[in-house]
Amino acid sequence: MINSQLINPSSIVVIGASNDLRKAGGKMLHNIIAGGYTGKIYAVNQRESQVQGQNSSSTIEQLPNVDLAILAIPAQFCPSVIDELGKNHKTKAFIVISAGFSELNEVGEKLEQKMIENANKYSASLSGPNSIGIINTHYSGVFTTPIPQLDSITGCDFISSSGATAVFLMEAGMQVGLRFSSIYSVGNGKQICAEDYLEYLDDKFDPINGSKTIIMYLENISKPQKLLKHATSIIAKGGRIAAIKSGATKAGSRAASSHTGAMATSDMATRALFRKAGIVYCSSREELISVASVFSYKRLTGKNIAVITHAGGSAVMLSDALAQGGLHVPLLSGEIAEELLEYLHSGSSVSNPIDFLATGSAEQLGIIIDFCEHKFDCIDAMVVVFGSPGLFDVENVYKVLNVKMDVCKKPIFPVLPSLVNAAKEINYFLSKGHVNFPDEVILGKALCEVYNTGAPSEPSNIENIIDIKKIKSVLNTPTDVEGYLSVEANNTIMDALGIPRAAEIAVDSEYQALQAAQKLCFPLVMKVIGPVHKSDVGGVALDINSNNLVVEQYKAMMEIPEARGVLIQKQHRGIELFVGVSHEHGFGHLLMMGLGGIFVEVLADIKVCLCPCSKEEIVFRLKNLKGYPLLQGIRGKPGVDIDAFAEIILKISHLTEILPEITELDINPLLGTGTDIIAVDMRIRIEK
Repeated sequence: MINSQLINPSSIVVIGASNDLRKAGGKMLHNIIAGGYTGKIYAVNQRESQVQGQNSSSTIEQLPNVDLAILAIPAQFCPSVIDELGKNHKTKAFIVISAGFSELNEVGEKLEQKMIENANKYSASLSGPNSIGIINTHYSGVFTTPIPQLDSITGCDFISSSGATAVFLMEAGMQVGLRFSSIYSVGNGKQICAEDYLEYLDDKFDPINGSKTIIMYLENISKPQKLLKHATSIIAKGGRIAAIKSGATKAGSRAASSHTGAMATSDMATRALFRKAGIVYCSSREELISVASVFSYKRLTGKNIAVITHAGGSAVMLSDALAQGGLHVPLLSGEIAEELLEYLHSGSSVSNPIDFLATGSAEQLGIIIDFCEHKFDCIDAMVVVFGSPGLFDVENVYKVLNVKMDVCKKPIFPVLPSLVNAAKEINYFLSKGHVNFPDEVILGKALCEVYNTGAPSEPSNIENIIDIKKIKSVLNTPTDVEGYLSVEANNTIMDALGIPRAAEIAVDSEYQALQAAQKLCFPLVMKVIGPVHKSDVGGVALDINSNNLVVEQYKAMMEIPEARGVLIQKQHRGIELFVGVSHEHGFGHLLMMGLGGIFVEVLADIKVCLCPCSKEEIVFRLKNLKGYPLLQGIRGKPGVDIDAFAEIILKISHLTEILPEITELDINPLLGTGTDIIAVDMRIRIEK
């Protein structure tokens, strides 16, 4: 719970305040005073009557009523202090910077829980413990430095699970000119988590007079659906969000019996959640700062970038980064290009990158930008790379750049790499409210991430043609010991969804096998019924084209442990496709898709959406597969109708809404040629 006393307190007490600025309580009090806090300030120190010019109480009993208490005392004293302040001093907000709680051991966990119980008893907000505090326009309640100069309109709001990482990010951001509006250190975050701060920022979001950018460093996502709800809301209002989620390689903790379940990871769930919300996923502090810096400029609305430079090597590296990320550096030619060339020195190139040489002037830069803004209709944005070899003053260049960035409708992103030779000029540039990108490749990657992160997606409605009652009826059918539905139940679901499936007959005798072969016609596929991983136990046989082979394979499969029968199918051919579902705690159902066979099991070429999905986001994910050219058709071989494949995937998304009991699902493979896509193997695991 976040209340007004935590955000804008009329009085603050620092418990454990000190005259020693090397101590957390001392630096906290110093920052509050130096930050210009206008409310009443109190201090508690057992041995000092004056602390940094403030009258100090030796005990908390001597305090008047106070809105916010900041605790910089040993962990074991925190629960009782919160109880006393809440009971007798009407304190409604606490920031606990002390460590030694759940991050340490079980004893600390119990202390933390008791502290939370005491805060909840008085309906008080509890930020932390194990945090650096809060910075906003009302007070600088942290014990760290630097304290950034806040800008409540152009700055970004920053939520961080880690206090140290928050400091590192603030330092890096301030160096390139990134501005902040507020900083919230979550710490252990058992009462107020990162999602709660996001909810607060959503509730107070002001697209005109408030910050429009949020960056987050998250070590865990405790309330995924809450994060999705408020991130989607903020972005729909015009806000922009970028985030790091650490722990990307950690696999899900539950045991998975299917290939789909085994592939699902916490990182997949996080990425799918971010994509659905419209959050830009970042992998490092550097990338997060770069994306936040991109947010500070006008929006990139198209793929075509003009690279303007006097440094050929940097332009090449930037062009490569843009192209690899899906943006374009289009060729500029024709009469307009020839006209521009007349204004530049001999040897310049305007083909894009536009290289106007090391001798290029501020006037020439202005002309190039004007051409890109007004005459090159194919250009959507510009990147200007301009450093200094130390031979002349580049201040005039940066002055022109400053003016053009303000007046041009197309976004201009500055790469000013000469941090030593042009330090004075860069400082001038930053003082005008701009952000610098010292590295062109990092900027290129950030631009691609921002552009390729779509807006929040709305799920498609379940089609009326789907027989929901029939699908739900499978819950009344028996499952095996691991919770898998029978072949008959799977077929009921497929037919109710309207997904074409291979003709098949289940048999439990040689006679039935031969009868089935005669009915289905050769060639056939035979699969053992019983074991989950049929291929692993030799339970799949292809290209069965005679009665002798039918009998031979039937006998062999019935000798496999746990075999209960054999499934005989008409054999189909085509491109192997894959659809899978895994249920991840807190997130919901992850929908996985891609090419089947080796592309799934060896190359892991899959894309993931968070259910429920829209057809648009499914198609977008399919087009980002490495194997997408195979779906389109390559070297004369037919491809697969992407629209038809997406329709099948969308129906599986609908299935997770109809049957939320599903924990794992595999359709691997579907076989596709053109619009003909046939499911040949399906497994569904449920928890009733």
